[in-house]
Amino acid sequence: MVEEEAVGGGEQEETRSPPKKRARFEGDGEDENPSEMISVVISDGMRASRGQRAGVDCPYMDTVNRSMLDFDFEKVCSVSLENLNVYACLVCGKYLQGRGRNSHVYFHSLDQSHHVFINLDTEKVYCVPDGYEIVDSTLDDIKHAINPQLSPDQVASLNDNPTRFRVLNGTMHYQGLVGMNNLHATDYANAVLQSLFVITPFRNFCLLYTRGPQAKSALMKRLGELVRKVYNSRAFRSHVSPHEFMQEVVNRSNKQFKILEQGDPVEFIAFVLNTLHGDLGEKGDSEISRIFRGMIQMITEKDQVEKGSGDQGARKSIKRKRKLVPYFFLSLDLPSRPLFKDSMDRKLIPQVPLHTLLSKFDGVQEHHMVKTGERRVYRIEKLPQYLILHIKRFTRNNFFEEKNPTIVQFPATNLELKDFVPHSVASQQITKYDLVAAVTHEGEPKAGSYQVNIKHPPTGKWFQIQVSTRRSKRQPPNARDDLMLNKVTPFLRAIQDLNVKETLPQLVTLTEAHILFYEAQQPEN
Repeated sequence: MVEEEAVGGGEQEETRSPPKKRARFEGDGEDENPSEMISVVISDGMRASRGQRAGVDCPYMDTVNRSMLDFDFEKVCSVSLENLNVYACLVCGKYLQGRGRNSHVYFHSLDQSHHVFINLDTEKVYCVPDGYEIVDSTLDDIKHAINPQLSPDQVASLNDNPTRFRVLNGTMHYQGLVGMNNLHATDYANAVLQSLFVITPFRNFCLLYTRGPQAKSALMKRLGELVRKVYNSRAFRSHVSPHEFMQEVVNRSNKQFKILEQGDPVEFIAFVLNTLHGDLGEKGDSEISRIFRGMIQMITEKDQVEKGSGDQGARKSIKRKRKLVPYFFLSLDLPSRPLFKDSMDRKLIPQVPLHTLLSKFDGVQEHHMVKTGERRVYRIEKLPQYLILHIKRFTRNNFFEEKNPTIVQFPATNLELKDFVPHSVASQQITKYDLVAAVTHEGEPKAGSYQVNIKHPPTGKWFQIQVSTRRSKRQPPNARDDLMLNKVTPFLRAIQDLNVKETLPQLVTLTEAHILFYEAQQPEN
């Protein structure tokens, strides 16, 4: 937490009253005469040029309403929809353009008697229509909310000590553990983003991305802004909105992903990782590939019939091909859902261990490709630092979409993968993994919603973040009591539409998991 600087305390000097002169606005075109520059005392003996005043000298400072401010949305004027020279009204939170006499800010100030505005680019605060700049350290928290920044030392220590902060409504929250607004149907994206944000190297790279000269990816820039807002320990609210990031996703994906339509989280994570890898990669390598990319060996066999010459008949041969294929995640096939009911007239819900699904990559099991007539065998050649497993729950065709409710029994710690890699590779790599996040799906294929279970790195405890598309009637409308995080308990906490509830940690492995995120264990030495 960064403490605000105290203003005042120094002995103020006497000043002359400045001569009456018309306030200068942007776009007036009048040049200042340096000989007519007049100084006013701010505090602690500091001076500013004409056009600046201290907060104590501005009669409208008490109208600033932080509870109305929300800087998560696209920085465009609410009237003209332009994104140039946009200001935010610190009284009502509206985005308006310009500051001159014919601007929307000027008209809004006269019409609504709102006089304090901040430029969203320069972060300078002005009083309108008076036209002077307000210089006051008590406004630093607002500037930090617009563009939160963390130093490299702060980023490196995020996992060491759990930091808690208080929002405007008085509730306490852990840094980095906040809800994410569901923009009508973006729960699939929110679940994936919350999972990625607890992956330490990826999170740290996003937090520090704009600090270097490598900021060349617009998608990475928007993602970095979102991560910094999630980890802002001086935030006004207990939730953030991914609006600007999703706008960039919609544009970059040519509307493959939409805000008003629910998408596939697997396709979304594939788009995000591949796009970032392409934007940031050099010679086929990037920070994304160093964190998530592994390698499998694919052996393809196909029967061929060759015509014989003369008296020789046709000969049958097998064409074999080996290929190394990089991957960011592995897809696992579920057994077919049951067709019959039990004696109690209830459908059986089968359970299958995760290791049974992983046998797809043991190098022995054959997979028949119906369309091509090929037989394929997969073998993991390289394990990544963070392993993403996709459990294929949904079956789609031209007529309907079906969900497989099979429960996958997956371990939260010590997932051993040495049986799925060659012995020569297993001796050189870490093959044990611990779960850090699990995206699950609740409900019917089209009417359900996605939620995510994440492991909070500083505390080592689990939290369940649910961003449901529609609120259940059983959920309480008041979130104030549920958002309290005053006690550190060995329970899983559930965030349902930004409400926090406690649940047992054993329930994490009993959910209908769709995407699992595993972290390789650190060497003992």
